[in-house]
Amino acid sequence: MKVTIIGAGIMGTTFAILVKELAPELDVTILERLERAGAGNSWAFNNAGTGHEANCELNYTPVDEEVISVEKALKIHAQFNVAKQFWAYLVDKGAIKEPTSFINQTKHCTIVSESSIEELKLRFKEMSAHHFFEHMRYSEDFDEIKSWIPFTMEGRARDEKMAATVIETGTDVNFGALTELMAEYAVNHLGVKIEYGVHVKRVHRSPAGSWLVETQTRGAPLQYRADVLFVGAGGGAFPILKKSHLPFARRFTGFPVGGRFLQARITPEQADQYRAKTYGKAEVGAPPMSVPHLDLRVADGQHYLLFGPFASFKPVLEKGRGFVDYLRAMRLHDIPGLLNVALEHFPLVKYLISETFKGDKSMLEALDKFAPGLSRKFDWKPIEAGQRVQIIKDGDLQMGTEIIVSSDKTYGTILGASPGASVSPEAMLRALEQLMPGIVDNEDAKTKLKAMFPEDNLDTLINNPERYREVRDAANKSLGITSKLSG
Repeated sequence: MKVTIIGAGIMGTTFAILVKELAPELDVTILERLERAGAGNSWAFNNAGTGHEANCELNYTPVDEEVISVEKALKIHAQFNVAKQFWAYLVDKGAIKEPTSFINQTKHCTIVSESSIEELKLRFKEMSAHHFFEHMRYSEDFDEIKSWIPFTMEGRARDEKMAATVIETGTDVNFGALTELMAEYAVNHLGVKIEYGVHVKRVHRSPAGSWLVETQTRGAPLQYRADVLFVGAGGGAFPILKKSHLPFARRFTGFPVGGRFLQARITPEQADQYRAKTYGKAEVGAPPMSVPHLDLRVADGQHYLLFGPFASFKPVLEKGRGFVDYLRAMRLHDIPGLLNVALEHFPLVKYLISETFKGDKSMLEALDKFAPGLSRKFDWKPIEAGQRVQIIKDGDLQMGTEIIVSSDKTYGTILGASPGASVSPEAMLRALEQLMPGIVDNEDAKTKLKAMFPEDNLDTLINNPERYREVRDAANKSLGITSKLSG
């Protein structure tokens, strides 16, 4: 059986490894538009690199009057712990030699001003009562908060009322490096083939029922055949789905959102001083995707601070592709959905357009509002982030991700954005279970799955504290995550 995967990002590469680990006899090929794995949205500075565990993101715990919802936070935390189990498996078997090549322990903090202190108190009370967040700490003490996140507090007046929470066992993940390491393992040890420089133009059924993938490969037309086709191409998954002629394709449209960050290179000593990801609260009326955060990032052995995001309205499906590609992906039946989103979410559209024209000066002012004086402490430069494409489903804007599988289980794809890469192993495991159930049902596969995912049941992780702590501690040990962060 020929399994073809479109996209050698974190999703497609993870899916390929799962398939070949469970069914080594299958012929697996990845088709990638760029010249190396993980160079799209998975690349280090095309995303925030936060190992999303819901430790610090206020938008994962929405508040309605005095009632806080933690269900989304619990699910995301459980999903990330499934991801850590898979990455620990790769480290333990030697597929990845050194975990610090892609994951580094980093404090996850939330900081708010006086107007939001009661909300943060409520969040802390609800979350710290659950075993996922039992080590979360809360403080309103200036010096204690400064000891956690000095760069956000050094220039702040001592009489300014602030509150913060911290979890010491958070992570910074270089998903680009992780993808490259996994791709190397998949090719050299599992027999996966990766074809680079392949631009997929369309996919369609052959008379025999297999999928034909029409491509431009280094400028020349080339066709690939697949018995099972999985599309993990980020925003590029939308036009491929449209051209598949599958009946459910009409239900989905892509809503692209661009972004920028401020980036500053820092020394290892400065990194040791801060070593945190600090999330704040979005401005009133701003969308959840605009939550400001100041992050330590590690890439290629260098240390950086990243502040943002600064969203933008950029009608392209993938970074490096143009507006014409977006127009070509449109269909007449997409227009009502786009118009509905423009009307129903006009504040979001207005916000994106206004952010698009924000210049360097305004970006630095936003940084100083978050961390007074920090714009002058380091040499900041704006960088363009990756392109996120949100789902419009049946005319409504969706903020998560969705796995879609054809009724005959020959075509699968994942659409949408955040938390994305952070939960990729769990998401791809569910995609595999839906798309190729036959390869996960036999006893050998179940044994292998248990090695890769000692506990992948989200309900068990959420409701069984002992089991959660057991698998969490084992994965953390393999990944070099300790109970207490030094520095």
